[in-house]
Amino acid sequence: MSKFHLLGATAVALALACSSAAQSSEVGVTSDKIVIAGMTALTGSASNLTRPQIRGAAAVFAEINDAGGIHGRKIEFIMEDDECLPAKGVGAVRKILHVHRPFMIVGGGCSNAAIAQKPEIENAKIPWLILGSTADSLSEPVNPYIFTTYTAAWMEGYAQLQYALDKGAKRIALVWQSDAWGKARIDPMRAALQAKGIEAVAMEELSPEPTDTTPAVLRVQAQKPDAVILMLFPKAGIPWLRDAYKLGFLPLTVGPSPLAELETMVKGTRTEAALANFVGLSTVGYEAEDPKMAKWREIIERRFPDSKFSSWHMVGIAAGQFTVEALKRAGPDLTREKILQILSTLEMQPDTYAGSLKCTPQDHQCHKTLAAFAMKSGKVTRVGVAVPRR
Repeated sequence: MSKFHLLGATAVALALACSSAAQSSEVGVTSDKIVIAGMTALTGSASNLTRPQIRGAAAVFAEINDAGGIHGRKIEFIMEDDECLPAKGVGAVRKILHVHRPFMIVGGGCSNAAIAQKPEIENAKIPWLILGSTADSLSEPVNPYIFTTYTAAWMEGYAQLQYALDKGAKRIALVWQSDAWGKARIDPMRAALQAKGIEAVAMEELSPEPTDTTPAVLRVQAQKPDAVILMLFPKAGIPWLRDAYKLGFLPLTVGPSPLAELETMVKGTRTEAALANFVGLSTVGYEAEDPKMAKWREIIERRFPDSKFSSWHMVGIAAGQFTVEALKRAGPDLTREKILQILSTLEMQPDTYAGSLKCTPQDHQCHKTLAAFAMKSGKVTRVGVAVPRR
């Protein structure tokens, strides 16, 4: 080969190398791949709630990959276990940031772990879409790198109160659990009551895993509330509903999203009668067996044969669809700066929510429409929607 041809071939090789380098200059992005990572409790006591969330997002990404990807790239989704524990959470997110080096993070199912992870993510200046963590401090005040497609703690509390007031309740009792999750809800609830000029007739604190709530139920019952607002996880909510039923105390009771899996609540209390006046507010817009969810039910149970489709999968599906829509709109020249701009102005309707997701530069809490569910003749039934109002 002549010297001229050798130089020409070398120039072409260098040009191709430079082109390839340019295409992969953004962290976590190559010419054919987008690396996204997520952390949540894959194991541990909270994993029955959080693992389905991240699997929902994973299913969305897998479906998109099977359809050809986004602008010629496929999503590589990496999941790390934080066990819903602050120390484990920091370790998981550090591994994500320094070992996996993704383009963005889609994860976070427990506030206890997510609060500890936040400083690491802020320092890394990486886009983070929160799956299911509810603590207000994660997304308020607005952080340029952090968005959430899950309802924040104040939103559920305000929506619970608004639902009770809309039903005519005047004497309100509060029951909350004594951990970071519960504390993130009781303070906004106190503010909501104060703003409306209401004084709670009872305010009862429970441990996160009580065995007997009878004394607390009796104290609340003595104040004759016409509505009880529960800020509890199932391990406290089920004993409360069980013991209240045994004592014949069945006022309107409004629960948050962790108690909106009504079939689980019936199973735990061992009788649907314990939920006679119970309404669970849910981030998602449909119950798992709704015909509108048939497509996603089939996808989840096909991709994760050990899973039964639930509302927690729907949370992840919404986050996954929001992520995919943002990536599509960002175009083939994908950068973190561009995806942050897109996320901060994105509005879209996911398949699994009762209302649209909408972010603005001033508000990164992008989901604000909750659906209300109750048991009706043995079926989980949507009985309305609740929109929090400050």
